[in-house]
Amino acid sequence: MKLDGQKLFVAAVAILLAVASGDQLAKGQAPTTTPPANSQQQQPDQSGPDSGGPGADNGAIAIPKKGEKADVPPPPPEPKVKNPPGLANFSLRVDVPEVTLDVGVILQKTHEFVPNLQAANFRVYEDGVPQKVNGFQRTKAPITAVLLCEFASTNYWFVYDMRNAAYAFAQQLQPDDYIAVVTYDLKTQILTDFTQDKRLVYESLNMLQIPGFRETDMFDAVYSTLDRLSRIEGRKYVVLIGSGYDSFSKINLDKVLAKIKATPNVTIFSVGTGQTARITGNARTGMFGPKEIDYLQADNQMSTFARMTGGQSFFPRFSAEMPDIFHSINDSIRNQYVLNYSPTNAKQDGSYRKIRVELVDNEGQPLKMQDEKHHPLKYDIIARDGYKAKQQVD
Repeated sequence: MKLDGQKLFVAAVAILLAVASGDQLAKGQAPTTTPPANSQQQQPDQSGPDSGGPGADNGAIAIPKKGEKADVPPPPPEPKVKNPPGLANFSLRVDVPEVTLDVGVILQKTHEFVPNLQAANFRVYEDGVPQKVNGFQRTKAPITAVLLCEFASTNYWFVYDMRNAAYAFAQQLQPDDYIAVVTYDLKTQILTDFTQDKRLVYESLNMLQIPGFRETDMFDAVYSTLDRLSRIEGRKYVVLIGSGYDSFSKINLDKVLAKIKATPNVTIFSVGTGQTARITGNARTGMFGPKEIDYLQADNQMSTFARMTGGQSFFPRFSAEMPDIFHSINDSIRNQYVLNYSPTNAKQDGSYRKIRVELVDNEGQPLKMQDEKHHPLKYDIIARDGYKAKQQVD
């Protein structure tokens, strides 16, 4: 029987489609057919679940038979988390506080600096808790100081003592020292800003001839000086020369003490004036002027400023004492031991921490000193009595 060409072509295409469908079934794949373009009616799905057609879930993981291991592909690696574009990478930094403590050891009799001490001789306590000293060195460096002088018309004797003390201090300055001269009466006045020129210091002191006011606003002067020094880096000193009496300040004593506690790296040396005038009665300025009890309180305030900051206070009666006093101040400033420790109390709560320094021998006992004739020597340990911890800002 003969078939025409069109029927032969259709039969050949059918045979090829059947062969291709058989190959796909043998490989476990569903046959793919393309419906005719002119087909309008969708054929019903007559394939069963095992036929490999649309009814089979070819995307599911096959469950193996007993004794057969599952061929499970490894999970894909988790993508690395990156910050969105334009957002910087952040890191965590923890600030560990460190306390730097300047310590001077001075003989009581001669006011000389005690050299050759070692780190093991120092024991530091913070709020009664012993601290581990991490750093230790002896320094001898130039000084940065403010000469803060009372210049009021309260009494001629006080002005005379002040000028003698200021000249004695200026005479012992070194070429590398930076000194500013500031006076106070009703207000604070800067005569010379920080300079290394000793000639300018002398010229400023020579200007102090006739006081203009009788008020002695010491609290205001100390507060403003500390505020100015807080903007200067490094160790600073204030040499306060005056009677210690305050007559008309806007700042009270409590605020001054709080300012001293909150100002680090500043040491105050105080020199009281008018001691001879008080003894002879020349310091009395009338029924409304300072009384003896006022001057006693003034001396106590001057001593408190020095003690809190690790300085010293002096109350000379004669002008001949001035050179020795300022030699002691210079020796104490230029020769110090510097200790560093990380406090065990690392809280940044803004609290005031009390510091105590002791000297011990190799056996941990209080250190004893002797002169060449084996006579005991008494000494003073000069250091700040505390510091104000940083306040953490949220």
